[in-house]
Amino acid sequence: MCRDFFGTARQTSWRAGEVLSPIHRCVAENAGETKLSMKRLALPLIFFATFLVALMPIAAQTPAVASCKVSVQAPAFGFWTWAPSSTVNVYILATDFQTGELPYLLAPIHNWNSVLEATGSGVKFVYLGATSAPLHCENCLTIMRGSVFDKTRRHATELRTYSAHRDQIMTYASIVVDPMLTNPKALTNAIAHELGHNLGLLDCFTCKQKSTVMNQFKAVNVSNDMEGPTACDIAQVRAAYKELAIHVRPSPQPRELLRDEGEEPIDDDSPIVVPKP
Repeated sequence: MCRDFFGTARQTSWRAGEVLSPIHRCVAENAGETKLSMKRLALPLIFFATFLVALMPIAAQTPAVASCKVSVQAPAFGFWTWAPSSTVNVYILATDFQTGELPYLLAPIHNWNSVLEATGSGVKFVYLGATSAPLHCENCLTIMRGSVFDKTRRHATELRTYSAHRDQIMTYASIVVDPMLTNPKALTNAIAHELGHNLGLLDCFTCKQKSTVMNQFKAVNVSNDMEGPTACDIAQVRAAYKELAIHVRPSPQPRELLRDEGEEPIDDDSPIVVPKP
C-alpha cells in the first residue's frame, strides 16, 4: 500500500525479483488506474500554467503604472506634437556645429526612434544631412544654434514651431541650441529633452532625477546622463497620442503660462510660434 500525489491509498503489485523504487511502485498499477491518476494530475498543472500565462502581462504592466505618477516620475502631456505616423526629416545647420558634435546630436534621435512602436506615436525622425539655412518644409525639423540663453531662467535650448492649422500639430520646427552649450554629453541631453517636447511632453522640474528626460538640468554644460526616454516618458507619449486620436488641442500657450506649481525656472524651453514666411 502506498499513497499517490493526492494522498489516495493504492494497492500495488509487482513481479517476484523485480526491484522498484517507492516512486515506481506508486505508478506500477493497472492501465485504468494510471490513466485516471494522470488525468487528475494534469488538470491542476494545466490550470496552474494557464494562471501563470495570464498573470505575466499583468505583472509586467503593474510596476510601470504604479511608478509613473505625473509630476513625481512622469511629465504631463499636452504640448506640441508631430502628426501621428509621420516621418520627420531632420537637418542640422552646417555652420553651427562641429563635425565631432554630430554623433552627440544624432544619438538621442536614435534613442527616441528605438521606442517608436512602444510609444504608439508612429513618429520617426530621419536624419537627412546638413542644411545651409533653417527649412520651413512640411515635417521638417532643423537643429541649429541661436542666442536663446536667458540669464534669469537659465534656459539654453528652445523649440520654435509653426502650425499651419493653428493647433498643436506642428508643420515644421527648429530646435535652437545656445552657443554657450558646448559640453557634448549635455548637448545629447538637451536634444533628447527637446525631442520629448516634439512628442507632446511638458517639462517636469518636480520629477525625480532620472525618472524622465523632461526634468531640469542642474546647470548649463553639466550632463544629467539622460540620453533618451525612460519608461515613464514612453507611457506618457503613448497617452498623448491616444488623446490625439480623439481630439486635437489648440496651439499650446507660451511655456511660462503652462509651468506647474512648484516648478523651478531653470533651463526652461519656451517655444516660439514662428509666423509663416
